[in-house]
Amino acid sequence: MASNPDFVQFIADQCSGAGDILAKKMFGDYGIYCDGKIFGLICDDSLYLKPTDAVLPLLRAVDLRPPYPGAKDYFYIADVDDRDYLALLVRETCKALPEPKPKKGKPL
Repeated sequence: MASNPDFVQFIADQCSGAGDILAKKMFGDYGIYCDGKIFGLICDDSLYLKPTDAVLPLLRAVDLRPPYPGAKDYFYIADVDDRDYLALLVRETCKALPEPKPKKGKPL
């Protein structure tokens, strides 16, 4: 079941205090990025953050679960109504993640 585009936009708006947020359609659901770095997934109208040790103490509830069958566990974030909380989680997640690898140009 794919995510509702209105929910995806709501999550992007809620996370906007962390930086430039962009959601990209991926495999029927969405990857969510902050300043060009993927930090989570939106699957079946639920937000999942990549797990990092830096964010663990900030979570109100630690709920690890796969965003889709066969996936690794991510932090499931149930409290998506608190903009400041989400922005904090996104900022700290992105700080802990490696920089994205540069894309290789296509040969001419």
